[in-house]
Amino acid sequence: MQTATADGGRGGSSRTDDMETIVSEHETALLRYAARLLNNASDAQDVVQNVFIKLFQQWREGARPTAQLKSWLFRVTHNEAVDYIRRESRLKILHEKQLNDPTAECPDGRNCAMSVEEKRQLILAHLRRLSDSEQQVVLLRLDAGLSYREIGGITGRSEGNVGNILHHAVKKLAAAVRQEAIHEM
Repeated sequence: MQTATADGGRGGSSRTDDMETIVSEHETALLRYAARLLNNASDAQDVVQNVFIKLFQQWREGARPTAQLKSWLFRVTHNEAVDYIRRESRLKILHEKQLNDPTAECPDGRNCAMSVEEKRQLILAHLRRLSDSEQQVVLLRLDAGLSYREIGGITGRSEGNVGNILHHAVKKLAAAVRQEAIHEM
């Protein structure tokens, strides 16, 4: 555990130097821990990056690492990973349910069941009617299985914007599929 100064005894270290030292000392262990929790090295990098951002935001000039720093880093990494898992699974379930179940809201309790291939073809046909940005986000999320952060990196959008586009695109697709299923009855 680190109890000495983060600059290795040099006087006058900067906040950035302190953070670089902390990152170099703890990053590998935190990445390994997060990757095991998430079963995904890329997601682990996102989580650990958030941990270091939180540390940087709380770090005060002149502060020195204490014996509790390592346990704090692992605790925050664990909490970030759990939050990430919850967020991703909740969003994935919601979007897949809306896309894959056009019968979920059939009127009058009628049976609007379609085969998996019919659903796939119907969704693909309606997907082409979405805007280019909506198509891109839907395909990256549901076909490629990327996280909002990964989609944001690819598209240059914020995670919130990706979520907003995806939410509205999935609602449009679900409504179009439901409408077509109703007309076929």
